[in-house]
Amino acid sequence: MAATKIEYVMQLVQKQVSQNLLTVGTRVPSVRQYAQQLNCSVSTVVEAYARLVSLGVLESRIGAGYFVCRPSTASGLLAERGIEYSREVDPLWISRQSLDAPEEMLKPGCGWLPKEWMPEQAIRKALKAVAKSKSSLLLDYSIPHGHVDLRRYVARKREAYDVELNLNQILVSDSSTQSIDLIFRHLLKAEDTVIIDDPCYFNFRALIKAHGLNFIAVPFTKNGPDAALFKQALQYQPKLYLTNSGIHNPTGTALSMQTAYEIAKLAEKNGLYIIEDEIFTDFEYAPAPRYLTLLGLKQVIQIGSFTKTLSAAIRCGYIIAQEEMIDQLIDLNIATHFNSSHLNAEIIYQALMDSSYLRHIEWLKKQLHKSMIETVKKLAILNIHPVLLPKAGIFLWCRLPNQIDAIQLSQRCLAKGIILAPGNSFSQSENAGQFIRFNVAQCTDKKVFDVLTEVLEELKMRDAV
Repeated sequence: MAATKIEYVMQLVQKQVSQNLLTVGTRVPSVRQYAQQLNCSVSTVVEAYARLVSLGVLESRIGAGYFVCRPSTASGLLAERGIEYSREVDPLWISRQSLDAPEEMLKPGCGWLPKEWMPEQAIRKALKAVAKSKSSLLLDYSIPHGHVDLRRYVARKREAYDVELNLNQILVSDSSTQSIDLIFRHLLKAEDTVIIDDPCYFNFRALIKAHGLNFIAVPFTKNGPDAALFKQALQYQPKLYLTNSGIHNPTGTALSMQTAYEIAKLAEKNGLYIIEDEIFTDFEYAPAPRYLTLLGLKQVIQIGSFTKTLSAAIRCGYIIAQEEMIDQLIDLNIATHFNSSHLNAEIIYQALMDSSYLRHIEWLKKQLHKSMIETVKKLAILNIHPVLLPKAGIFLWCRLPNQIDAIQLSQRCLAKGIILAPGNSFSQSENAGQFIRFNVAQCTDKKVFDVLTEVLEELKMRDAV
């Protein structure tokens, strides 16, 4: 059904073309004729015809009118392909499957909240406010450091960790991923070595591979990285350590103060940069230790974004670092990306300033806590248990029943409409074949557990034969 008169006119023309009532090369009625026939305004038909030109249905010939186009020879190539079920499970497998998935697929393996949990009305309100802004905001490039008021907001949030910043120590980026890419480009060259957690966020591994870097994966325990093995890794002279601060992905654990202090001392002694990604910080009930608090900006670079709590569609992130480094990152950003989206930053800022945002965060925390408890109970019936129960956040890092391989389970569940996150996607050591990451916010549908039950039985019966 057409939502507007313009769409109604477009649908009529497209229907006539599809039924060969208007054939290729045929001149369609003039805008005045069609307006009279349909009892609508000339401007409505003008807009409808213009959109049909953009869609390749009509073409405009100056002085002659509008004519039906020949169908594009690329139309077959432009058709969407289905999900590639047989793709090898690599660090990007989960993201590709989750992003490619049709609406009806369930995604307990993805890393974001359901859209129903996101503050849609606050985003719509922010969009309306931004639409009324002065033309420079809508049309011009941003200043090199990015949105001033958003940087002030980021600086105020750091005060909770006893960190005082000035605005020149903050750069607005388009996402956390872009932030890491910029930092890697600035600090590293191919074949340099970095330290990551094992397991760690799979896109960290993908970025490291894209930059041609070597890496050492240090086991991540319930308190943080194994300090003894971290110390051993330093003999290979790594340039930096990339990790999540606050809530760890995928394990859901929080860094302990003792471990944070030990790692900070090792980093300080060896001149090691630490990049801490705090993308899940708003889900915390109480702030976990931050390397930025212990070491300051001399050796710590902090990044974050607003994707998890506001909108994945309106991409916006930030980098916190020394002024000199921020200045160098700005030059690199201009050379490779030219500018960050000032428009996105303003939308995000307006949503953050809305009085509903803090209520939204509190609601999210309660919903996540409830979903965490329910998911743990339902998984326990299937003999799937978390390695530890997180204090906050969206993730459960779980061990599967004996003899069940996470990749096989994930591939079979994918064929039945469920996207999971197998452990070895997060682990370089590939010792996580019996582990899986669940997003509790995406586990509210009964079908998730029905399919898990069915597939687990299939795998057990196969092994019993």
